[in-house]
Amino acid sequence: MKTKLSNGLADPVKINRGGVRLNHQKTTNFSEKLAALSPKKVYIPLNMHIGAECKPTVKVSDQVKVGQLIADSEAFVSSPIHASISGIIKSIQIADINHSGSTTQIIEIESDGKMTPYENLTVPQINSREDFLLEVRKSGLVGLGGAGFPTSVKLTLEDNEVDILIANGAECEPYITVDDYKMRFCNEDILDAMRAIMKWLGIPNGIIAIEDNKMEAANILLKKLNQEPQKYADIKIVIMNSVYPKGMEKLVIYNTTGRIVPGGKLPKDVGCVVMNTTSLAELGKYLRTGMPLVNKSITVAGSAVSNPQNVDVPIGSLISDLLAFAGLKDKPDLVMMGGPMMGIALSSLENPVLKQNNAILAMLRNEFQLANESNCIRCAKCIDVCPMQLQPTSLVRAIKKNQIEQAKNDGLLTCMECGSCDYICPAKIPLVQYLRFGKKQK
Repeated sequence: MKTKLSNGLADPVKINRGGVRLNHQKTTNFSEKLAALSPKKVYIPLNMHIGAECKPTVKVSDQVKVGQLIADSEAFVSSPIHASISGIIKSIQIADINHSGSTTQIIEIESDGKMTPYENLTVPQINSREDFLLEVRKSGLVGLGGAGFPTSVKLTLEDNEVDILIANGAECEPYITVDDYKMRFCNEDILDAMRAIMKWLGIPNGIIAIEDNKMEAANILLKKLNQEPQKYADIKIVIMNSVYPKGMEKLVIYNTTGRIVPGGKLPKDVGCVVMNTTSLAELGKYLRTGMPLVNKSITVAGSAVSNPQNVDVPIGSLISDLLAFAGLKDKPDLVMMGGPMMGIALSSLENPVLKQNNAILAMLRNEFQLANESNCIRCAKCIDVCPMQLQPTSLVRAIKKNQIEQAKNDGLLTCMECGSCDYICPAKIPLVQYLRFGKKQK
């Protein structure tokens, strides 16, 4: 049934084909103020972003405070890292934080229990485009929707290259409600960050894209726009239907502007830049306070969790501490970092929370399904639901035959790995796993 929209809320310009309807399980967005985790120790990896790994700017036994720079890089594609708690540097070691075979340096900080802010933090003073981009970098902000791409790099644009800024508030994965929370309770930071980006980068138009299962957030933002119509005259809200994976960047652009991002191209190639609403909220907070990205809002949910909720978590906190804070009914059979469609299963609860993490799901056996793969029955359901109009079974068949170039010619690299094909497949073929494997082949 179509959602009746308030005056000032717009329908999509275009509606993409494909996608699947999921049980949203959005049950953790009830609290106006987030509970805060206060860990005794944090373990902060130095590669929490796409690009060059940072190098420590502190040494063992140094005293640090919240927001103090502890690692940085001279590389353009990188993002500085700050202390998330106050205390003492206990160790700087090399470790494999996710048991993937890829190692990084990790800074261990032991808390002094005070959470003392760094005294040299100041509210940014911005007088030019260059000042703005420098401050965005100093904030340590990366894409908080999961990608981890440094925001200062994303916003480094040519003059008149982009004419639309899109705030992505779709949050289409089940369980996760962090973006919804930020839109309802941190809306002024989101809107002020949008205005700052539009002002300093010369972007004339702003759009906030929200799914129709978050109408409370949409109407709160609309009320704010209507209270100050001149201030926010160039920002509008578009309501999209809640069909997964509506929050994918290319789909958000298509639904809100009608523009198509070709394979191998970026949003800026069609005049758009897209930022997650939580990323915008953090940028707005930094511009208002000078406190860089040190905490992450995390949805903790799943059938094994006693008290599902959103939690304000110092970056580097152990997942085991976070789950203990939320409480467990029983030992979980599966713990995922991220949502159930695109998240990853964890092999250890001693992994730290990263900048780009947005959910930890602890599930009992009755909440998920492990199925054995059987032969494809050629039902074409995977083709029907693919939002990128690919033929997943044909791609997988080529990959199994090691015909990688053929698969690439047929659109393999266009696949967003959303998992819609996996979800709908009656033969339980792990299509996305095959597609990911194919992308890694040369």
